[in-house]
Amino acid sequence: MATVALRSTAGKWVMVSAILASAMAFIDSTALNVVLPSLQKSLQATGADLFWILNAYLLMLASLILIGGSLGDRLGRKKVFMAGIFIFICGSAACGLSPGVTFLIVFRIIQGIGGALMIPGSLSLISSSINEQERGKAIGTWSAFTTVVTMGGPILGGALGDAGLWRYIFFINVPIGIAALVMLWFKVKESRDEGSGHALDFPGAIAIALGLALVTFGFLRIPAVGLANWQVYTTLSVGVLLLVAFVVIEAKSKHPMVPLHLFANATFSGANLLSFFLYAGLGAGMLFLSLNLVQVQGYSQLQSGLTFLPFTIMMISLARFAGTLADKYGPRLLLIIGPAAAGTGLLILSFIKQTNGPSDYWTSFFPGVIVFGLGMSFTVAPLTTAVMGSVSDHFSGTASGVNNAVTRIANVFANAIFGALAVLFFTGALQHKLADVKLKPQYQQEALAQAADLGNAKVPANIQSSNKAVIEKYYHESFIAAYANIMRISAALGFLGALMAVIFVKNSAVKKE
Repeated sequence: MATVALRSTAGKWVMVSAILASAMAFIDSTALNVVLPSLQKSLQATGADLFWILNAYLLMLASLILIGGSLGDRLGRKKVFMAGIFIFICGSAACGLSPGVTFLIVFRIIQGIGGALMIPGSLSLISSSINEQERGKAIGTWSAFTTVVTMGGPILGGALGDAGLWRYIFFINVPIGIAALVMLWFKVKESRDEGSGHALDFPGAIAIALGLALVTFGFLRIPAVGLANWQVYTTLSVGVLLLVAFVVIEAKSKHPMVPLHLFANATFSGANLLSFFLYAGLGAGMLFLSLNLVQVQGYSQLQSGLTFLPFTIMMISLARFAGTLADKYGPRLLLIIGPAAAGTGLLILSFIKQTNGPSDYWTSFFPGVIVFGLGMSFTVAPLTTAVMGSVSDHFSGTASGVNNAVTRIANVFANAIFGALAVLFFTGALQHKLADVKLKPQYQQEALAQAADLGNAKVPANIQSSNKAVIEKYYHESFIAAYANIMRISAALGFLGALMAVIFVKNSAVKKE
């Protein structure tokens, strides 16, 4: 296919349609975290329900994103991109109309299928449509615009959540998606890889999708039924076996979703391990920080969204500078310092107890957010440089797809494992505190059962009013104890990411632009 100049009319239409569709997905993910408390109250969702609402989408995205890119190469990038957008906006509209938690989880699965076709399609369309000399600039432009738009996600989510309009987080995707579809239909030409005649790796896609689903389900069931229950050990065992089968399938496949020989490169493997640990810590840390701010610290959802503003401003301001440093000196040092700083920021945030609300923000949460934001700002661009620069140009698309899938899988595991751990930590702390309150065994069990709702735990109605204030205080203290443990584990994951850079990443293995 003939490529076009970035500044040409055709080039501008490609860029605007790709940015609109990508922004839709990014706004959805960042805004949803902020409105979770409002959603939880509205639908009477438990803590486990919240994690399934997040994971249903992430699970489909992580499982199918590689095959989504392959379909685009074979069937036509514009066609598959448009199909993804259409499925995503249909899923979004259905999510907004969901009458209950189960429906919302099912419709989030539909959103995830659309996202798996849509998200790889945006960069793929840019890479195949814009001429080679301006491709880097085009991707940089896409990154800058989507980051700016993403910055509005938590603020928009907070404002809608406070107004009781959390459903509009989903509805807002519909007009954006329709605008992107109209542009693509009338203004953008089709693009496909004419040399891509090979079959798609359906066995690999099925194995990883089912494996991740079963492992996630197993971890989410632990708080409800315990580790020794057959539902847990059966699903975890079968899930792990399927993930092992995925590796075997990829090793034997003529056209694998993930060419395993790429992992023979220590820098490529190390950069992806770094991505896994860091993004698992990032996902868990940001989620529990949002829940803590609204459910325990007394922030409105808009105020909670605004607390992430310094983080995003630093990402916009410093990411390009970090990329320049990585090009000039190599990414290794930045990939050691950045994740370590991010881990330090999460560690600082873990020590915050009960505050007086937003008036204490500058002396409580702000320092940790700044250190965490600095760490991530100096990591993201060098990490991309390490992943893309450690493989030959022929595998650059595959390398990008693998790294994208790794970050999504990290979020799935973080939400599943940390969700289960949070309930266990909360229950353990609450059990210890309730020993000081004179309650009948039945009432004590009812009070403990609320731990599944985490920060949204409510004192059971049949407990004496003289004990209600004490138990509500214990709920807050128990959540803060669980939050502190989760943030410290998240910090450890950041430090583990830095260790991966120390061990595996070599500047000599990364080709210069």
